[in-house]
Amino acid sequence: MKLVTRNTDYAIRAIIYIAQAKKRVIPVEELTLALKIPQPFLRRLLQVLGKKGILKSHKGKGGGFILKAAPEKIRIIEIMRIFQGKVRLVDCMLKKQVCPNTGSCILGHKLKEIEKSVLRQLESITLVSLLKGGKS
Repeated sequence: MKLVTRNTDYAIRAIIYIAQAKKRVIPVEELTLALKIPQPFLRRLLQVLGKKGILKSHKGKGGGFILKAAPEKIRIIEIMRIFQGKVRLVDCMLKKQVCPNTGSCILGHKLKEIEKSVLRQLESITLVSLLKGGKS
């Protein structure tokens, strides 16, 4: 089980880099060199973030990306959901079949509690908190 996928990791790293630029438009080439992420791959991630309202793209000479949303409004769990869908830590081994133990599975109940706790913590992480070194 991976909590954060490669797409999410790269997207968060790019957003942090862009946020640290203090409203300067960041060319994709600069991001590629600084973050050591293949340009075509990074460009696709940035375009998705643009469509979702996280980034704004500037075309042409001097073009690149800038934050569209305020850093305090960007929650890391949003980025995770963009690239990973619903964030889940617990997935019953029976997948889509109805589990006969749903109501009585002790392990399942404990894991669901852990999942709720992790999701609450992820909800609290904003871009600003990451820029401050993880402090809220």
